[in-house]
Amino acid sequence: MMTTPPLGHRPPVLDMSNVTKTFNGDVVALRDMNLGVNSGDFISLLGPSGCGKSTALRLIAGLSTPSAGRITWAGGQSENDLGVVFQEPTLMPWATVAQNVWLPFRLKGQSYASVKDEILDALRLVGLEKFLEAYPRELSGGMKMRVSIARAMVTKPRLILMDEPFAALDEITRFRLNDDLLRLKAKIGCTVIFVTHSVFESVFLSDRIVIMAARPGRVIREVTVDAPYPRDEAFRTSADYAALCRQASEALHEAMGEHA
Repeated sequence: MMTTPPLGHRPPVLDMSNVTKTFNGDVVALRDMNLGVNSGDFISLLGPSGCGKSTALRLIAGLSTPSAGRITWAGGQSENDLGVVFQEPTLMPWATVAQNVWLPFRLKGQSYASVKDEILDALRLVGLEKFLEAYPRELSGGMKMRVSIARAMVTKPRLILMDEPFAALDEITRFRLNDDLLRLKAKIGCTVIFVTHSVFESVFLSDRIVIMAARPGRVIREVTVDAPYPRDEAFRTSADYAALCRQASEALHEAMGEHA
């Protein structure tokens, strides 16, 4: 189990400085976004539809480039810095579970045999070590998402980006995967940026909730969740959790009323 230093005592991982992203010359998806990400953070980006949450993730992932401003990695960026979990599991249907988790290594030219132990470890972490040879069509929605999470974590990246990964799942499965995600984070000590529309999910998972306003997308407030980890069902039903949800909800309503 990894120990994460308290907020304010964590080394930097990434910095977004005055980042603006414009599409088609006049659609401003983000304007002057500033965000510091530190090692061990669990940050949720919370905001209304169209506020640029997914755009911010794509910029960090290098799938798009800023129109202005800069994104800087502490110590420079390497090929193992990032893992990404999309809203859909995006598994290859013709490949087994193990072959899907192998993909990040395969793209770097590493053979399956050379990394099979890492693949098994990742699947063991998400409770799917008995499904190595199964195909995606044989898995439930929650199991497919576990494979996607294992694939993102298998290279032990510095930062994992998660774009509403549990949005399409039923509430019971979503709660279970929230629990599992915090357990996995504690085991490997990763840093997570998590996009969600759910106030309740953001409070349960995060130590920092970054509230974004739309038109144009920007950060307007940050809520610190100082409840200790590990978090469980007792936290979900506590007065502290309810109070933090109210605080985050009020900030979200403020964001939805913000205009440029």
